[in-house]
Amino acid sequence: MQQLELSRLAQEAPLRVLLVHAGEPDSLTWSGLVQPLRLAAKVLGPERLHVDVRTPDKFAADQRHWHLVLLVADEAEAGLRPANLRMVISRCRAAPCWGGVGAGVLWLAEAGALNGARAALPWSLYPDVDMRADQALLSPHLYEIDGARLTSCGGAASIDFALTLVDLLFGATVQAQVKEILCVDRVRGPDERQRVALQARFGVLQPKLTEAVTLMEANIEEPLSTDDIAQLAGVSRRQLERLFKQYLGSLPSRYYLELRLQRARQLLRDTNYSIVQVGLMCGFSSGSHFSTAFGALFGNTPREERQRKLSQ
Repeated sequence: MQQLELSRLAQEAPLRVLLVHAGEPDSLTWSGLVQPLRLAAKVLGPERLHVDVRTPDKFAADQRHWHLVLLVADEAEAGLRPANLRMVISRCRAAPCWGGVGAGVLWLAEAGALNGARAALPWSLYPDVDMRADQALLSPHLYEIDGARLTSCGGAASIDFALTLVDLLFGATVQAQVKEILCVDRVRGPDERQRVALQARFGVLQPKLTEAVTLMEANIEEPLSTDDIAQLAGVSRRQLERLFKQYLGSLPSRYYLELRLQRARQLLRDTNYSIVQVGLMCGFSSGSHFSTAFGALFGNTPREERQRKLSQ
């Protein structure tokens, strides 16, 4: 459902994608995004995909119609001038799908353009978040596709983000061709987290929360109980549940279950362990429980997930 807007865009021919480049040309955030998309355009031909680049100044004055617009900047870049940013956001909103990558996510969030949307913010920029940016649902994931608004934390995740867009818009075959050219073996999914995002955002203010999540990540094969985690973190169960609900929007047990299932999904995609082995490695002693929980979170069974890997 969250990818419905992109599915609609896939019907456009040619699909017109604009990258608003507000950073350095040699940054990983920029090259990781633009190269896969340009390669996809080369594979598909101009009748299917057109990718162009503008500076913020040129984009603000550009009146052409674009289907997908992304404001891209490395996390170290200074923000745009307020008047220029307002004009860029106004032009972005004219496109059916739009968003930001790297520092562009922070600029859009601070301007209120991402209010109510899940947004993948680079972990290093969490200290710069102000109250206005907090109106967005800041996510520790590598990237987010929330309806018509798309965001990525940038860096190496730009490659995963761009390749995922290629898959959603043009299918797995085109994505596989681009992956082969780039020598990319695996594309990380939107459910994968920035490893240090939680520490960056909550480490100082909420060390108990960070400690609890670290315990969960270190005990995937033999899960701890919520009471055990609370005791090891030095808080009551009720305090722990309050912290998870307030800062992560989930109960500890649910968050832990999703961590284990995400790990299982990664193993199904990236290893040749049997489905039974994967379930056991992620703390599921019952195959039926593993399959049911996996299907409830991802919408397909472990067997279907493995089959998808084999068919690529």
